[in-house]
Amino acid sequence: MIDTIIDSLITFGESSGFYLLFQGDNYKYLIMIAVALILIYLAIAKQFEPLLLLPIAFGMLLANIPGNTLMQSPEESVTGKGGLLWYIFQGDELGIFPPLIFMGVGALTDFGPLIANPKSFLLGAAAQFGIFAAFLGALALGFTPQEAASIGIIGGADGPTAIYTTTQLAPHILSSVTVAAYSYMALIPIIQPPIMKLLTTKEERAIKMEQLREVSKREKILFPIITATIVIMILPDTASLIGMLMLGNLFRESGVTDKLAQHASEALMYVLSIFIGVSVGATARADTFLQLDTILILVLGLAAFSFSTAAGVLFGKLMCKLSGGKINPLIGAAGVSAVPMAARVAQKVGQRENPNNYLLMHAMGPNVAGVIGSAVASGVFLSMLR
Repeated sequence: MIDTIIDSLITFGESSGFYLLFQGDNYKYLIMIAVALILIYLAIAKQFEPLLLLPIAFGMLLANIPGNTLMQSPEESVTGKGGLLWYIFQGDELGIFPPLIFMGVGALTDFGPLIANPKSFLLGAAAQFGIFAAFLGALALGFTPQEAASIGIIGGADGPTAIYTTTQLAPHILSSVTVAAYSYMALIPIIQPPIMKLLTTKEERAIKMEQLREVSKREKILFPIITATIVIMILPDTASLIGMLMLGNLFRESGVTDKLAQHASEALMYVLSIFIGVSVGATARADTFLQLDTILILVLGLAAFSFSTAAGVLFGKLMCKLSGGKINPLIGAAGVSAVPMAARVAQKVGQRENPNNYLLMHAMGPNVAGVIGSAVASGVFLSMLR
């Protein structure tokens, strides 16, 4: 009887996470737990994109506690049933959650600034340069074309697009790509200003732009219909992202589906953010995440994002000269598709030079153009490499 109790206690102890941490190279899980705790701190104390960073970090924490089966697939399970987060993750892997997030983004987005100033499309396109620069850099470092495309898309600063592209082309590096994409999105207020200041003069940053024209209701209704039709005609592989983005925007602008727009942009978005964040964070397990390739992906992702910001600013400088000094080049940095954070950063940097400078609405044009641009870049990669 006593021997049975002792054996049971030993078995219980050996199955605990504390015991497993000290077996083999499981100490790596401690490193990932520390990383998760740092990200949780940044999300709560520094408020770096907390709605996404917090669930990602907590998912990472859960997945790296040894012994749990939250991300276990049915094939790995003794019972033939997968873990909770594995089932949630299927929404990412099957390409369901990212397009639905795009629908919510569309319901939140006012394309009015873009319609009022179509030149913003050029700034949004220029800011995608980093995607293709990082793609070439990743190829040079020995990544496959599919992996390189997934890494390059980080430069678009669009988490759902990065998830969607990577699940279609290189799902085995999803955790690294996603952590990089969302981390750099959260760090936009830190990464972008030094690049913007380096590439512009004080006089350029102080430029005040003319007020945008008023956009009619008809224009706002026609925009998502026309854009979806043309873009998907050219690149059918963009249908999931562009289609859902424009559907959500049509809910917003039609004037007859306010309830749908409200739920798509609020309740649905929050639920999807939880599911995507926790399940993607849970893919960042020590055994797959702590590799040299992960470091290279993080470096390439930062380079892609920096190149995208720089390309947007430099194209903004060109447009500034061609317009006779009427365009503030700072709005080019908002061409990355982190809406609306990148536009707010342009506004703050501009106001430091001129407190009466209000660039937010002008920056929103390139910002929402960047959302379309990153989806188009994803469609190009998918059409060539899938």
